[in-house]
Amino acid sequence: MSGKREIACGVDVHNKFVMATILSSDGLKLQSRFETSLEDLLKFKSWLKENGCHKVALESTGNYWLPIYHVLEGHVNFILANAYQIKHIPGRKTDTLDSEWIAELCLKNLITPSRIFTQDHRELRSLTRARESLIKVRTKIKNRVTHELEAACIKLSSVIADVFGKSGRHIVDGLLNGMDLEKILESIPSGRVRKNKEEIRGIIQANLSTSQIFLLRSHLNTIDVLTRQIKEIDAKISDQISLRNEDMKIALSMPGMGFISASTILAEIGDFRDFSSANKLAAYCGLVPSVYQSAGKLINGHITKHGSPHIRRIIIEVAHAIILTKKLSKLKKFFLRIKARRGAKIGIVALARKVLCILYHLLIRREFYQDDLLSEPRCIKNPRLNTIKAMDLDEMIRTIVRAGYEVRKNECLESG
Repeated sequence: MSGKREIACGVDVHNKFVMATILSSDGLKLQSRFETSLEDLLKFKSWLKENGCHKVALESTGNYWLPIYHVLEGHVNFILANAYQIKHIPGRKTDTLDSEWIAELCLKNLITPSRIFTQDHRELRSLTRARESLIKVRTKIKNRVTHELEAACIKLSSVIADVFGKSGRHIVDGLLNGMDLEKILESIPSGRVRKNKEEIRGIIQANLSTSQIFLLRSHLNTIDVLTRQIKEIDAKISDQISLRNEDMKIALSMPGMGFISASTILAEIGDFRDFSSANKLAAYCGLVPSVYQSAGKLINGHITKHGSPHIRRIIIEVAHAIILTKKLSKLKKFFLRIKARRGAKIGIVALARKVLCILYHLLIRREFYQDDLLSEPRCIKNPRLNTIKAMDLDEMIRTIVRAGYEVRKNECLESG
């Protein structure tokens, strides 16, 4: 008895065109090339319908797949393939052979579909990633400003914690505008920084050249523009994340978590219900160790670093924030225990994975994070002190007398 006829299409995606190959289980093979304009993509959809193809697979190359997804969504079984899985085949270098290979894998159900985020989740993720890019650019320009100042023997960073804070900008702007140094020092906004004016006077030992003034003004103007853009994106992120208000509250209940870090993590995770376990989420984020087997032995290597680098970066930052807190929490104790055995770097990564796994369970159970060490006084881990029993008033008096003191009403005097 002949089986059901299977038809699948593989697509090799590029910026300006796509190469598509239709294969069927009875030997049919059709190939065609389409531009990535909306008109041609609609022709591609009609071409699929005409040939009875309702299953399309393509690799997740940047954002090139998104226009195709928008056109085909709801009309075909859309399979987004991880390029890492389907490209490790030697000898297949042409667009035609690539599309044919993807179609063959799709026809035989050998492609594990990648997750496709909903529109809301994609928009939130785009905002958080855009913010991250702007922060990187701003940090790079801030470093240039610091280098220009140091080249002019103005080493503000050695005296002021934040050169780009209110007091730091006051000093730099005053120097660029040619203000008298004494007036600049006397009008520093922060009283704490103003106390160090003698030290600040000592590190400003040279005048700025015209070219240095031009470059510093240009860099500072760019920093101000970027700062305004970042604030605008923050407002958009706040509006977008309001759709996941309960998830945000749960994430913010964890130590070391702030608004931006929580927003970024939730944006990169998407729908947490897509993962059957916390370990699956950790693997998706590349926070699980790679495993090697040799001579019957399993060896754990470095973390795989598969998946989004954005969530790994932000979850590591959360882990650093946890260990820098003064209060001892369960998570900080976990880090200290791993650090004592394996070192600080492995401890940080282990803590980051633990934070991610705990967050997953909290989101699934709709619970807030609780830590007994943060909500209750910490008990002293001394068995002898823990065995001391409460004494009544008479026992207290006898103990004081045995210690050489004389007890009177309302006062205790040391006996001679």
